[in-house]
Amino acid sequence: MTNDNARLELAPTGILRASINVGNPILANLDAEGNPFGVSVDLAGEFAHRLGFPLELVVFDSAGKSVDAVTAGQADFGFFAVDPVRGAGIAFSEPYVLIEGAYLVKNESPVKANDEVDLAGHRVVVGKGSAYDLHLTRTLQHAHIVRAPTSPSVVQTFLEQDADVAAGVRQQLEADAKRTAGLRLLPGRFMVIRQAMGLPKARSAEAFALLRRFVEEMKASGFVSAALRRHGIEGASVAPAKS
Repeated sequence: MTNDNARLELAPTGILRASINVGNPILANLDAEGNPFGVSVDLAGEFAHRLGFPLELVVFDSAGKSVDAVTAGQADFGFFAVDPVRGAGIAFSEPYVLIEGAYLVKNESPVKANDEVDLAGHRVVVGKGSAYDLHLTRTLQHAHIVRAPTSPSVVQTFLEQDADVAAGVRQQLEADAKRTAGLRLLPGRFMVIRQAMGLPKARSAEAFALLRRFVEEMKASGFVSAALRRHGIEGASVAPAKS
């Protein structure tokens, strides 16, 4: 297969459709007019430019919906946390950004450290289908998982249900804690999330190689680090480039 054939395979409709998850504020968000912006939007635009296709942004409020859209062929590629469950239908590039997963509790909570979360009787709220949901479903042995509809609604669900712990993107939890009195983050992190770009697994190895090469070029050139600075993202780091 030639590079041009692989390029055409990436956008079978003639328009490159990017699945954008605005439920993760490190990757994307909505402005006052409801338009998406952020690091993943910038990468999507550059990818479309390099491939020579018009870009369509297909916007979702949760990671699970974004994954489903690419798996079902409703979008051509997306931006996801690498996870083996998602890997059943998605082929991932190497990560372009590393972010931290953190826990949040009420000030009066007896929980002081991450290793005190997984206790019988504790209810841990996560965004349904998020990387945290998938990770904690595998690793928590005693605590009960409560699934909020989306990651941005985790703290609201945590408060409404009087749960014990909220889990999610550190920056999202920090922002929620600033808006709501009586909350604190536990020190450290419970996981590092490897954010990557992904294609449906049905795409050819040649098409995937184009995506993988693009991601490595964006890291090595400084595009990703510049996008993080431009959008004021703190607490995330550019993943190391692969040779």
